[in-house]
Amino acid sequence: MNISSFVVHARPENMEALHRQMAALAGVEVHTTQDDGRMVVTIEDTPDSAPADTIMQVQLLPGVLTATMIYNYCDE
Repeated sequence: MNISSFVVHARPENMEALHRQMAALAGVEVHTTQDDGRMVVTIEDTPDSAPADTIMQVQLLPGVLTATMIYNYCDE
């Protein structure tokens, strides 16, 4: 099991679309959003994807400025 939490900073005008796009990714949960473009997101590993691959997908979404890891937990 691998769980990572991130703060994603995005352009405020892209927040709704990004929320939908990130929520559609396997293992991704958006916990909260702020009007200034910040989002708190967790990413869990899945049988089909590793968290590192998923965070790369998030970083490449249009409108994402940064995605910064805050915490990581790994256990068998």
